Amino acid sequence: MPVYDFNNSPAGSKEPVCTYTVFYTNEPEASAEHPLLVLDNSAGELKHHSNGVFTNPIRRTAFEFQGEDGAVSADILRIDARFVSLLKWMGENHINVRLSGAARGNEYAVYKIREIAFGGGVKLSAEDGFLQFMIERLLSSDAPSEEVPDEDEEETGDSMKLTSIQSITDFMTCAGRTLPDNIRLWARRNLAVARSHEVSAEERRHAQRALSIMMNIQWKGNYFPPVDPDEARRILDEELYGMESVKQRIIETIIQINRTHTLPAYGLLLIGPAGTGKSQIAYAVARILKLPWTTLDMSSINDPEQLTGSSRIYANAKPGIIMEAFSMAGESNLVFIINELDKAAAGKGNGNPADVLLTLLDNLGFTDNYIECMIPTVGVYPIATANDKDQISAPLMSRFAVIEIPDYTAEEKKVIFSKYALPKVLKRIGMQEKECTLTPDGLDAVIDLHRNTSGIRDLEQAAEHIAANALYQIEVDHVESVTFDGAMVRALLS
Repeated sequence: MPVYDFNNSPAGSKEPVCTYTVFYTNEPEASAEHPLLVLDNSAGELKHHSNGVFTNPIRRTAFEFQGEDGAVSADILRIDARFVSLLKWMGENHINVRLSGAARGNEYAVYKIREIAFGGGVKLSAEDGFLQFMIERLLSSDAPSEEVPDEDEEETGDSMKLTSIQSITDFMTCAGRTLPDNIRLWARRNLAVARSHEVSAEERRHAQRALSIMMNIQWKGNYFPPVDPDEARRILDEELYGMESVKQRIIETIIQINRTHTLPAYGLLLIGPAGTGKSQIAYAVARILKLPWTTLDMSSINDPEQLTGSSRIYANAKPGIIMEAFSMAGESNLVFIINELDKAAAGKGNGNPADVLLTLLDNLGFTDNYIECMIPTVGVYPIATANDKDQISAPLMSRFAVIEIPDYTAEEKKVIFSKYALPKVLKRIGMQEKECTLTPDGLDAVIDLHRNTSGIRDLEQAAEHIAANALYQIEVDHVESVTFDGAMVRALLS
């Protein structure tokens, strides 16, 4: 019930329009000079303390209060960008507030908002503590990006999650046979359990949770559009310097999609020293295939149950990591990146976790112990990385197209350091390339110091160290630029 009845607002009141503009500021405190919002006070009825309600800024963008001659509606002219959502919330919930502000000509600058009890009394309601907490938190926040989307367009289908029994039921009704047959039948059975009062509350909770996970995944078919080989080459060149034979082998493997419109029969197993860019290749392939990707780090898994989930007979049961990966991706067609396949532990007497992946890699379907449904995996493209192939079982190796990733040569490392690693660091910390340079013997010294290390991670750390030292000299010694020769590099990095 509203505090005031505005049905008899003055004739000729404006149609619901958005009257305000948004301004951006990071001021930590509100004042008359730095207000939370500015109201139209051309009628001159807004005083230092005015009691009323905000209407939803989307519908009316106004503050409505009781004036001397009845109900008055004052348009909101400007709002601090940090407070747009808060005002929308207050308007939608008809929060009764008292504004403190200062009149400045035809405008009223609001610098304090307090919630008041029903009817405009001075006693504050219990919710004012929350309102003041939110105002203080927002004042201490940075202004959002100035590219604020239209409020009416904020709610999209992608932001909707099916969690309640009603929303899940409605979705199943509308989706119909667009769901895979086995998942549709599985969902009906679990929906019956979730609604039943003949089973325990724990069983109902598990059934509803499993339904929410499965229904929020977009189940797609196994048709894949063709790959543009030139675009694939460009993406790989962005992520990987040199290694032309590796790039060629990758493109040859995935180009099969162009004829079959299905994923290749074998995933990729990238084997090579640490720091050679195996993960970057995996991400690049996901970009080429235009698929979402998810990662699985085998080095942190020591029990197969972590992958397959636990049975619902346990109160703390939950899905496995593989099922959670589908849930995070939000669809059934994805690139599954399996990091450090060779570091999967042998487990605690329950088998090798890595061997659990066999059913996932065979594209015959995967069953999670918690979900209890065969998950179609024809749209899953696995890419695994490893340092030592001798630690991977033969059955697992046979599911992949194995690609050896060699270490970079000294000449390749020179190019990577001078053309990629150092410029990247300089750009990140706000330096110009001319402010930090290396002589030829300085570059040779960097490579020589890292001749016994594989990959380029140590080179990237060396670039970080050199750039930081140059910045320090520029800021402290006030020099314009720093050029590192061999002796300087050795003294700094040794």
